[in-house]
Amino acid sequence: MMIGDQSTARASGARRTAFRFVLLIGVLSFFADFTYEGSRSIIGPYLGSLQATATIVAFVTGFGELLGYSLRLISGRLADWTGKYWPITIFGYVVQMSAVPALALTGSWPAAAVLIVLERVGKAIRNPPRDVMLSHAGKQVGGYGWVFGLHEALDQFGAMFGPLVIAAVLSRQGSYHEAFAVLLLPATINIVFLLLARFLYPRPQEMEAVPPNISVAGLPRIYWNYLAGAVLVAAGFADYPVIAYHFGYTNAVPGQWIAIFYAVAMAVSGSGSLLFGRLFDRFGYAVLVVLTLISALFAPLVFLGGFWVALLGAAIWGLGIGVHESIIPAAVAPMVPPQRRASAFGLFTAGYGVFWFLGSVAIGVLYDISLPATVAFCVAAELAAVPIFIWVGRQHQSGPRF
Repeated sequence: MMIGDQSTARASGARRTAFRFVLLIGVLSFFADFTYEGSRSIIGPYLGSLQATATIVAFVTGFGELLGYSLRLISGRLADWTGKYWPITIFGYVVQMSAVPALALTGSWPAAAVLIVLERVGKAIRNPPRDVMLSHAGKQVGGYGWVFGLHEALDQFGAMFGPLVIAAVLSRQGSYHEAFAVLLLPATINIVFLLLARFLYPRPQEMEAVPPNISVAGLPRIYWNYLAGAVLVAAGFADYPVIAYHFGYTNAVPGQWIAIFYAVAMAVSGSGSLLFGRLFDRFGYAVLVVLTLISALFAPLVFLGGFWVALLGAAIWGLGIGVHESIIPAAVAPMVPPQRRASAFGLFTAGYGVFWFLGSVAIGVLYDISLPATVAFCVAAELAAVPIFIWVGRQHQSGPRF
């Protein structure tokens, strides 16, 4: 075989290896989201059934998101410092997958709140090292947007099936506790696939096509500006438990349909993620700008509309989730060198989580006071991010890419 043919064969083999890795991580994420998104589809009404108010629901879910994002700063730095991507990832998944079925044993909203927050902590621990491992496959497979989009598609399809199973349990007069108990099965399957991925791909960083040896004193300015836009999006994006609480409180959506609405949102998110990733790789930040404008419509639709309008709003909310989970992390990867990615992902999502928490609390308090004010806050925060994303897109075209 000639040298050129050998190089082509090696490159082809590397692409197949990277694709299989991304696919396997996507499958284990399918079962992870099946588990925790299934539970999150009913957390709002469940807490309400335990006498929690809208403010309590918003605070609990928002505080969970605060820890779920801010602790990623520690997790990311630890992963960069130790290089122990797999041990940190596995520990986070075990914590998260244990907390969800344990909700079946709760009988008061404070007890449930502890487990809801613990589930977010588990996600905080495992996400930065997992995202770095995925980013190593980016250039091999065809682009960061495609890698994160493919992963998010599988991730969100799990988030679609989980709520559908929960809806089926509740539709046959099952209790919330039964619904949480059912989620033990996908949680166990997730751990099995996680250990399989660790066995088959012990060093994912070796998939990086040409790992550059770059030493940087800090993160670039464009990163910080991008973070400023992202935190505005986070602040204005309501948690689904708050939306579900609204559906149940106003009877705008029948109880058994609330989880189905969430499944629809996840289907839109999963289907869109593949497309969003490809479009981002090709057209850049213009895609993020357009999708941010569209996703800002979720608030008036879900909070002010009837059944069908709220369903459309839930679908648009799902589109926004797809943007958050695919394009936003994909855009961070080329801004920083591989040696700093875990810290960059951790710091980015920490800031994102702080503002998600502050926004969630504001949304909950405003909801108890004025529904129109709630809608206005959500829309204004989302739209404020648009000019920042436009500026970042222009700067990124002329700046370095790693």
